[in-house]
Amino acid sequence: MPREDQDVADVASVPRARQGYSNAASEVRVNAVLDRDADIRARIQQHWDASERGDVDAEHAIYAADAILDYPQSGERFSGRSRIQAQRGGHPAERHFTVRRILGRGEVWVSECVITYDGVPSYSVSVMEITDGLVTHETQYFADPFPAPPARAALAEPIPADGQ
Repeated sequence: MPREDQDVADVASVPRARQGYSNAASEVRVNAVLDRDADIRARIQQHWDASERGDVDAEHAIYAADAILDYPQSGERFSGRSRIQAQRGGHPAERHFTVRRILGRGEVWVSECVITYDGVPSYSVSVMEITDGLVTHETQYFADPFPAPPARAALAEPIPADGQ
């Protein structure tokens, strides 16, 4: 049986005899966790897709009514789905969202995105805490691109456009 702190992917790579499976109920539990995580990943992708389309209702459907959104760089906190939606709805720039990847399991999920504001890219990391399928707390960090120092040129290679 997997421990609470053990990654489900880790459990999947261990032979069943070593996992301690003694009956079908244990396997059902692992499958339920995998299904729940797949559902959450899909809902987060739908959130970003709705953001790109400008569908504010679908974009904010993932948030609990009492969700919190923190922007540490500006020191702002928005409490409640309606305030989160209102502050995003009032943004004057033309925005586009490109998801580079979504990682997570259980209650914590991270999205790496490039958000362009009037054609200028900003890199974003969103940390979402999920309870009962809804975001209860999101912290979003933003960073502007910068040129790589020439001294690192011999050590670095470009990141592929797809983020992989």
